[in-house]
Amino acid sequence: MKKIVSSVLAASMVLSLAACGSTATTSESTSTASESTSSTVATGESAGSGSYTGTPIKIGGIGPVTGAAAVYGNAVKNAEELAINEINAANGSPVFEWKFEDDENDAEKSVNAYNTLKDWDMQILAGPVTTTPSVAVAAETVNDNLFMLTPSASSLSVILNDASDESTARGNVFQVCFTDPNQGVASADYIADNGLPTKIGVIYDSSDAYSSGIFEKFKAEAEVKGLEIVAAEAFTADNKADLSTQLAKCQEAGAELVFLPIYYQEASQILIAADKIGYDPEFFGCDGMDGILAIEGFDTSLAEGLMLLTPFAADAQDEKIQAFVSAYEAAYGETPNQFAADAYDVIYSIYQAVLAGGINGDMDASEICDALKTQFTSMTFDGLTGTGMTWDATGAISKEPKAVVIKDGAYAAM
Repeated sequence: MKKIVSSVLAASMVLSLAACGSTATTSESTSTASESTSSTVATGESAGSGSYTGTPIKIGGIGPVTGAAAVYGNAVKNAEELAINEINAANGSPVFEWKFEDDENDAEKSVNAYNTLKDWDMQILAGPVTTTPSVAVAAETVNDNLFMLTPSASSLSVILNDASDESTARGNVFQVCFTDPNQGVASADYIADNGLPTKIGVIYDSSDAYSSGIFEKFKAEAEVKGLEIVAAEAFTADNKADLSTQLAKCQEAGAELVFLPIYYQEASQILIAADKIGYDPEFFGCDGMDGILAIEGFDTSLAEGLMLLTPFAADAQDEKIQAFVSAYEAAYGETPNQFAADAYDVIYSIYQAVLAGGINGDMDASEICDALKTQFTSMTFDGLTGTGMTWDATGAISKEPKAVVIKDGAYAAM
């Protein structure tokens, strides 16, 4: 049985996690109070306050609801819809109108989706879902001074024009998910501090900002911590059909632990290949593995014991989380993942800021953007993926991560 280990952080650490990346099928809907998918309000006491009486605000969403990354996009789409419907129903009149566009995880199609939503007179963007499309769309939102809050695109290049310089913050782009770099640092720290094998192989996607960004930080911290990277094997988006060669090189180099800062699709290939050749190192994963249990035809027993960093565990006993999980399962017939929870927090944090800032749909998108920037950089938000969440001027979030482990074919809280 494979052991796949991922970082569990000390409460004092601020971790930055990551998310995915991009083509276009249009998937859209508009939610009003009459379309509530559930009578349960899962998050936010203000949702039941009925305190919004202005013109509905138009929120657009963008993400992959078809294609290889659809497990992420559909989770985000569903959770945004659920939150919108709950808020509108609890308010007694529409607070938000909402429309969602499919970008198939493609940057060009994501920009096209953004333009479609602009033609709809979108005032706030909840998305995109993945990193590469988000970078492309973020540049457009800056030109329009339109507020963008992504649930899951975690690269620093989403919120910064120059990912190495915080002074280049776009200003109008914020994240609910953790950013990438600290995940690499925290992973190396955890391996070093918890007695895990120190001869390490790495398999990463050099064409992907999420994967390569985490690897670079991991590599630097590994050197500081005295970890030996005996093999660092890259692949690209155009050359990932067979990753057995990369795995074999880790085995030949004597790697006792393989670090995988990659997404669940490629991780599943590696687990299958390792099983075939009888290679049984420890595998240390990142949050991009969330979704591995949903791969059609994949033997999920190969993922038994997988631990991953995540801000959300569906089986947590927190009352708000359980209300959300129940409402989501009732509406969509499946258990929500961390991307759904992040998206739910996107909508409710926007709602909190709207109420606190006296924002309404009669304001234009630029006015709303300026008001939301003021609110997000000064407020504290309690959601599904963390309590006491705050944002700094770059748009990056501060919150504590959680860890889950795959046990008996399901995610369980650590």
